[in-house]
Amino acid sequence: MAAVNSRPARPVLGPNQYGKAENRVVRITRDGATHHIKDLNVSVSLSGDMDEVHYSGSNANVLPTDTTKNTVYAFAKEHGVDSAEQFGIHLARHFVTSQEPIHRARIRIEEYAWDRIEHSGKGAHSFVRTGQETRLTQITYDGSSWEVVSGLKDLTVMNSTDSEFWGYVKDKYTTLPEAHDRILATSVTGRWRFNWTDDAQETPDWETSYQETKKHLLQAFAETYSLSLQQTLYEMGARIIEHRAEIDEVRFSLPNKHHFLVDLEPFGLKNDNEVYFAADRPYGLIEATVLRDGCEARIAVDLTNL
Repeated sequence: MAAVNSRPARPVLGPNQYGKAENRVVRITRDGATHHIKDLNVSVSLSGDMDEVHYSGSNANVLPTDTTKNTVYAFAKEHGVDSAEQFGIHLARHFVTSQEPIHRARIRIEEYAWDRIEHSGKGAHSFVRTGQETRLTQITYDGSSWEVVSGLKDLTVMNSTDSEFWGYVKDKYTTLPEAHDRILATSVTGRWRFNWTDDAQETPDWETSYQETKKHLLQAFAETYSLSLQQTLYEMGARIIEHRAEIDEVRFSLPNKHHFLVDLEPFGLKNDNEVYFAADRPYGLIEATVLRDGCEARIAVDLTNL
């Protein structure tokens, strides 16, 4: 009996999304002679009924990525930018409700801060880009529920004392001396998830929430006598959860910016915790999530995926 020829089944399409990444938009609001700046980097990602564009190349359900770019700029004019979160909510709602094939929209926004330059001239329209953190938010909407995860990156902080590291496991490869007075420095990457998920709920004050959350994490960093960076991380997250009722989950990634005492004895000098070598790599990387009791962790473990 002749063998029956059969073609193997074709592979099946898995999760997919598309959009326009890193749309830079600067919105100037003119309040008479006083101006205000919102400087954003907006990335749009859409998903839904997109099987045919992958299988056959049919673009019948595809909203062009160029259109998503134009929408970002048009919405900056039409809606303004009260906050990164609110701007992202406007965009996500628009894409899901205006395009039937689109079932889910994810909006990621980086916000770059500017400080006003005080001067003796007329008007208040001069600014200097601040060199601290970059503010972040990610808005996800599926037509019925919201997920808002905000945060920051590149916030570099240091305690020049009130930090120790000793009593750790030692084996034959351990050379690190115990420290009972050390510099503790890190560049904070953090995300926090809001418990606002439904339009029926009262919307948080996004601007106040960001400023207060940043204040609490900085205060916890400064006020914690640290026996480990892990301990400091937990106190930073716990302070936010305890003081900000709108936040249920916080995740931090903290690279330990090591500062090593320089050996000055060859020069006949004593180094009394005064001169350090700042090493940029390798670095210890401490990461953890802090949750409100009874809540589930949802923020991605790898923050580079958020």
